[in-house]
Amino acid sequence: MSLTPETRACLEGVSTATLTTILLKKGLRNVWLRGAAPWSSGARRVVGPAFTMRFVPAREDLATPESWASPTSTRAAIEAMEPGVVAVIDAQGVSDAGVFGDILCARMVKRGVAALVTDGVIRDAVGVRGTGLDVWCAGVAAPPSVAGLTFVGWQEPISCGGVAIFPDDVIVADEDGAVVIPAALVEGVADLGVEQERFEGWVVSEVERGVALPGLYPPNAETQARYQAWKASR
Repeated sequence: MSLTPETRACLEGVSTATLTTILLKKGLRNVWLRGAAPWSSGARRVVGPAFTMRFVPAREDLATPESWASPTSTRAAIEAMEPGVVAVIDAQGVSDAGVFGDILCARMVKRGVAALVTDGVIRDAVGVRGTGLDVWCAGVAAPPSVAGLTFVGWQEPISCGGVAIFPDDVIVADEDGAVVIPAALVEGVADLGVEQERFEGWVVSEVERGVALPGLYPPNAETQARYQAWKASR
């Protein structure tokens, strides 16, 4: 597991905007999941290891209501989820077939799943909202998943929103969307994120007292010295 309770707590205080900047500095540009928008306003920040799920385009002999009882089904995948994971669903960007509805989301809540993130859509909107599950998606649609998709497996590498996601990579999602942190980079990125948030909070206080941006953000040597002195005084 790439995510300790301490690292999770750190990342809960770091915005996805900050994380994309830190990852960009490390050479990772493609980390923000396109189409995975917060489904409701005021979404809390969610952090958790990725539990990946993969759909492919529907094939008529496989994408049937009977497939929901198959050993390779979304129902079986949910029973393999551990508490605290973020379910990340590769739905191929399909927008006219809901990958999950209220019953599946309710079961995920009972299993302690932190959130659902997908580049596709959900269905049973009122019921899903009633479960309290945090959702990032591309919208809603009435038809079931088998109307446009075939479920093929879980806990394998996927593409979601044009981003490569591996099991146990860490997902951070907030009102700016969802970002993936590669598992091997999580602790270092969390530390850098905490420091960046601290620095930017100080910068905001400087702006509020009338300091001009040139030399402040990004900081020149004089600004760095003032910031370090401020940190030392805390």
